[in-house]
Amino acid sequence: MDRCDIAVVGAGPAGAAAAIAARRAGAGVVLLDAAAFPRDKACGDGIAPHALDVLDRLGVPSPVEGFPPVPVLRLVSPRGEVVARPADRPAYTVPRRVFDDRLVTAAVAAGAELRRHRVRQVAVRGDHVALDGVLAARVVIGADGAGSVVRRALGFPANPDGHLALAIRGYAPVPPGPTEQRIVTSGRHWPAYAWSFPVGDGTANVGYGEVLRGQPVTREHLLNRLAALMPEVDRDALVELRAHHLPLSTHRPAPGRGRVLLAGDALSLINPFTGEGIFYAVLSGSLAGAAAARLDAAAATVYADALRRRLGRHLRHSGMAARLAQRPWIVDGAVRAARADQQVFDTMLALGLGDGLLSPRTMLRIARETVHVGRRAAFSGKMRVSEDP
Repeated sequence: MDRCDIAVVGAGPAGAAAAIAARRAGAGVVLLDAAAFPRDKACGDGIAPHALDVLDRLGVPSPVEGFPPVPVLRLVSPRGEVVARPADRPAYTVPRRVFDDRLVTAAVAAGAELRRHRVRQVAVRGDHVALDGVLAARVVIGADGAGSVVRRALGFPANPDGHLALAIRGYAPVPPGPTEQRIVTSGRHWPAYAWSFPVGDGTANVGYGEVLRGQPVTREHLLNRLAALMPEVDRDALVELRAHHLPLSTHRPAPGRGRVLLAGDALSLINPFTGEGIFYAVLSGSLAGAAAARLDAAAATVYADALRRRLGRHLRHSGMAARLAQRPWIVDGAVRAARADQQVFDTMLALGLGDGLLSPRTMLRIARETVHVGRRAAFSGKMRVSEDP
């Protein structure tokens, strides 16, 4: 077998960030992926400023260059409450075939060796981890996505229903109206929402996703829900339609064991409040790469401690927000509060796109607006959300 210090399985954002961090710590890295780059990846393509902060610290040059910022987010609640505000820092929409390729290029420039190889077997053997009997690494980082082989090798099953979402994504001409990221939530099949994120070239990444609840969900169902929530999107013009699973952070396995670590989607690091995963991917990847550079069996313990210090409190808050958001009228109240208060809006964005926390002030404003929504709904006799499109 070939030998290396660290093998990173999966060259998406988490894997590329892990490779860069490990190289900066002086370790040798082999970065493995089944695909040849550039390659597509089903995703909403939204890149939040919080992810760019992590990449900047890793020295990744201009990951969003050539793509215009999208400063405004419009959010529609299950009963039609609307907020449209500029964020304190804009987001970007960068197709993953471009974004991921730039990160991989940066990892190779940092000294990582990129190999095209699909990992099928992972075996821990004393002082190394064997991959398919052809590569022996002192530490392995599993950044191989929602269907992670490395995760299964550690004995962790996939996320169960209730903690796993399914979404479909395509590209279509930008709908009429202002240039903004749009999210339209749905009372039916809740939690669920459709989105439209303009790329900047006349097209938008559009899609729909919902949390799985034990019933089969078909491609046609996803497309019908997209059409119901965003009728202005020309369904006949949709191209590059692909579905993908999102393992939510409300059901995470252990970050690793001994010489084997997990990062990004493989660790179920998808924000349950928004479905965002790029920030979690690059942050967890960078922490995993730094911990793996120890090159010993304490890597998983060091990594778990680093994750807990960096994300532990945030993950508790985002999990609490996800539990509260299971009641659609609370989301109505949150949108009303965000419309009335820029600080509430910014706090909600930081919670959903980065590592923000729910402040007492924000929770109080949302509670007040939720009471108002409840009273109005009770008065009008429209407590049910089944009338949603």
